[in-house]
Amino acid sequence: MFAVNVEGAIYKDGKWLVIERGRKESHAAGELALAGGKAEQEGHTTNLLERTVKREIFEEVGLLVSDHMHYVRNTSFIANGVHVVDIVFLCEYESGEAFNKSPDEVEAVFWMTTDEILQNPAAPIWLKDSIKQAELLRRSLEKI
Repeated sequence: MFAVNVEGAIYKDGKWLVIERGRKESHAAGELALAGGKAEQEGHTTNLLERTVKREIFEEVGLLVSDHMHYVRNTSFIANGVHVVDIVFLCEYESGEAFNKSPDEVEAVFWMTTDEILQNPAAPIWLKDSIKQAELLRRSLEKI
């Protein structure tokens, strides 16, 4: 059995939204990451992952993102003995001003360029890999 986690790669004005995870978080406390969180059980439903990304982004940083989003990648890891599947979506910014709306989950909010993230020694490899893939997808979508 897996827990399902989703993350949103939000790009605006040449920069990506990156959070510093709350110090009280049980997994990756204080790490740089994308906004997101766990899917909740809802019984029979549709678009659970997309709705979860939208909800988590709003709850954590106060931004609204469009229903229009693109799959970037998935990974798996083990956190506190729980097997987790993590899915990253490229999200389209809609409105709002990013801030640490949920201080227990989000210590700080940053807008960073791709290079700033990739060159940042504090950025974990999984964040760098997600941003690389999101950047490739974003660029390919610009050409369409």
